[in-house]
Amino acid sequence: MKTMNLSWLEDFLVLSASGNFSRAADERHMTQPAFSRRIRALEEWLGTDLFDRSGQPATLTETGAWFAGVAKDMLARAARIPAEAKAVSEANSRALHIASTHALSLTFMPRWLRGMEEKLSIGSVSLISDVLPRCEAMLAQGRVQFVLCHSHAKVSSVLKQQFYPCHLVGSDRLIPVSVATKSGQAKHSLTALRGAASLLSYSPESGIGRILKEVKGADIDSLSLKSVVTAHTASVLRSMVLDGRGVAWLPYSLISDDLARSDLVEAAAESWQIALDVSLFRDKSEMGKAGEDFWASVLQSRKRK
Repeated sequence: MKTMNLSWLEDFLVLSASGNFSRAADERHMTQPAFSRRIRALEEWLGTDLFDRSGQPATLTETGAWFAGVAKDMLARAARIPAEAKAVSEANSRALHIASTHALSLTFMPRWLRGMEEKLSIGSVSLISDVLPRCEAMLAQGRVQFVLCHSHAKVSSVLKQQFYPCHLVGSDRLIPVSVATKSGQAKHSLTALRGAASLLSYSPESGIGRILKEVKGADIDSLSLKSVVTAHTASVLRSMVLDGRGVAWLPYSLISDDLARSDLVEAAAESWQIALDVSLFRDKSEMGKAGEDFWASVLQSRKRK
């Protein structure tokens, strides 16, 4: 009996999406005859047809429709094998692997880790700072054990939807801010310059941007602000606000010193602020001694508060 090749599963899923052998072969960077032979080899390995080739486009048989789910699961499982093998090899190591969104890695993360070190002996920490979608992907792929990010009770996320265990480890808030005029007023005030203030926006890849759009998006749109800059990260928008380019919603954890020095001032009433949670998501699977000890300490810290 032939041995099944994992690449055949990718061939099968590409063909199942279009039903067109020529197009699928092009997408898989091979000739149509070679592609067709691979699909036939998969069917021979299974002992049944996966496609009805009597018409165009080819359609999945009942077995093919069932196997589509199986193929996706097999590929997803295979993708996690290297990370799981690494987890086994590190089961007794003291290494922690944490992905954090940019704003929290600059401000909240250092202070929070110092507090955790008072309760638990933490070994080496591998910290990756990135935009939220890539942090989410790293956790799903098993490349990190934890993701630290902002969240909001009314805003869903990939990790919430996929039921990753989560605990709140802090709080924050989004504040619309601007540089000040000589008189100490906001240069870009949402109320004084209705329709004229320049808005510094988050890109769709930003986790903070998702929350801002869901919670205050309609209200912000009603102001007819002119969007002049779009960026992935709050730290970039902070630089633009300090340069006097416009108003942006920034996390208090990032700008607390700026506000204390009056380098930045609030650009709207308190009702325009958004309360945020700081959430720690963990891998669903066994993380090894370092990860599990760290998670247990996180849970104990919360109970003591």
